[in-house]
Amino acid sequence: METKKRLTREQKWEQAVVDLINQMFIIAGHDVTYNDVLGKEKWFMEYSMTVEQSEEFRKWGIKYLREKLKINKKQAEREIMWFNVQWGLTYSNWEEYHKTNLES
Repeated sequence: METKKRLTREQKWEQAVVDLINQMFIIAGHDVTYNDVLGKEKWFMEYSMTVEQSEEFRKWGIKYLREKLKINKKQAEREIMWFNVQWGLTYSNWEEYHKTNLES
């Protein structure tokens, strides 16, 4: 019987990045995956999402990181912020969203 090799912590994080990027594209409504953008420079500038989609992704990502990597909520929130700095998509409705929130 073959036993399944456990992933190292680094391998788990690498898989998490792939999963996060794939889910970000799904939430943003883009028919593209991590493998499609692998090796491209500044691919994250080619795609956009709404502020609302970004918030949905943030919530999903925090839950995912807590479950998959067994980290606490504060650390998961911090990791999602760093993820967005590095690979987050641009906002398609930032000005509209910002203007609406300033008026209310």
